[in-house]
Amino acid sequence: MFYSVHKATNRQDRGTNTVPLNRRFFLQSLAASSMAGPMLSFEAGAQGRTAVNMQIGWITGGNQIGEICAKAMGFYEAEGLDMRIQAGGPNIDGVAVVASGRYEVGQVSSSPSLMLAASQDVPVVCFAAGCQKHPYTFYSLKKNPVREPKDFIGKKVGIQSTGIILLRALLAQNKIPEKEVTIIPIGADMSPLLTGQVDVVTGWETNTTALKVLGPDRVGMTLWDAGVKLYALPYYATAETLKSKGDLVAKYLRASGKGWAYAHENRDQAVALLVKEYPNLVAADERAALDVMLSFSFGPQTKADGWGTMDPAVWQEQIDLHAALGQFSKRTPKLAEVMTLDVLKATADARPRIG
Repeated sequence: MFYSVHKATNRQDRGTNTVPLNRRFFLQSLAASSMAGPMLSFEAGAQGRTAVNMQIGWITGGNQIGEICAKAMGFYEAEGLDMRIQAGGPNIDGVAVVASGRYEVGQVSSSPSLMLAASQDVPVVCFAAGCQKHPYTFYSLKKNPVREPKDFIGKKVGIQSTGIILLRALLAQNKIPEKEVTIIPIGADMSPLLTGQVDVVTGWETNTTALKVLGPDRVGMTLWDAGVKLYALPYYATAETLKSKGDLVAKYLRASGKGWAYAHENRDQAVALLVKEYPNLVAADERAALDVMLSFSFGPQTKADGWGTMDPAVWQEQIDLHAALGQFSKRTPKLAEVMTLDVLKATADARPRIG
């Protein structure tokens, strides 16, 4: 299934990763990743193509359906690339791996990961956004719904520890005192909502299989619609890679965009390619999830500016909100340290405009 806050295995990528990075922990991870293998710098790949490694923060699956399609349809090969997806997991700090120079590009679940890294002087920069809006959602039931932020007042919210800062951000953004809400830490199980232990639970809208338990009476309000605008599945590379190998990153992004366009236009075939690559996945589940994922990957912004686009104003708003909530333990990062539009501009004519 598409990566979900409830299926996270890497602490650096759990849900929206709102846990502030510990610099000492990061440096230890960086050292470990550097010793784990040779430093790679776009080495020769299959049949003379340039190898580009994409480090993800989770176990491989449906989040990469666009990349899987791009590989299968030969879009990377046409750009002269040998693209390899490197799986994450509980013992892999993807940001540290990419920052070390071992792999060239990466993807995390949520934009706060990159803001927090930049605040600790980790030189990774976002160059495209996989989802235009974040799928993180607050779920309630029709008999006691939360349809807008003010409805949180007086409610018991069951939430994972890594999501509490998101709830705090939502309340702060909407000027709701925290004392008006009861926070109840829970795990991945959504049943406390059904049993009445809590009034609200959280999850990713793309995790359609996990949401089935809530039934047809569920009411969803996304974090984005509640005023906290985060990007999901942002792509990133080091500042040095973007400076010295920007043309290769652009080739990678062009091919990836074509793969996502193929998935959008050929959904059944895209799922067939995904399940062929990862036979442990269930085709029916992935097909249902794909429709939801594509609704977050494509929209008015991508119709106007192409797949992968992002707005600097949205990033700055994120930085300001996290700073106000005291999430940057060392310093508040500058916008230019967190994101760049250079690769998007270089690929403007090639990225699919679907919305």
